[in-house]
Amino acid sequence: MDPTTRTLRARLAAHTSWANTLDPASRTAKARSAALGRFEKRAREMHPTATDEQIARVAEQLKRAHYTAMQLKAAASRRARKASVATA
Repeated sequence: MDPTTRTLRARLAAHTSWANTLDPASRTAKARSAALGRFEKRAREMHPTATDEQIARVAEQLKRAHYTAMQLKAAASRRARKASVATA
């Protein structure tokens, strides 16, 4: 199967799956909880004597830093891809 067809089939399956989901938040709750738990664990390792409120604040900042780093990598990837297309 060519990449375009595979992408379209995957997109169709994703849209169909989400159309069958009445409460998207409940569907993704377990994954969101696990991700937040990872940031909280790291915050507790960094600050073992911190209060729960402080840990929540640090965990939120760690999460924001993580997603910002992902944005930077994605932007660099797009620039590199654009540059390779321009030189081709």
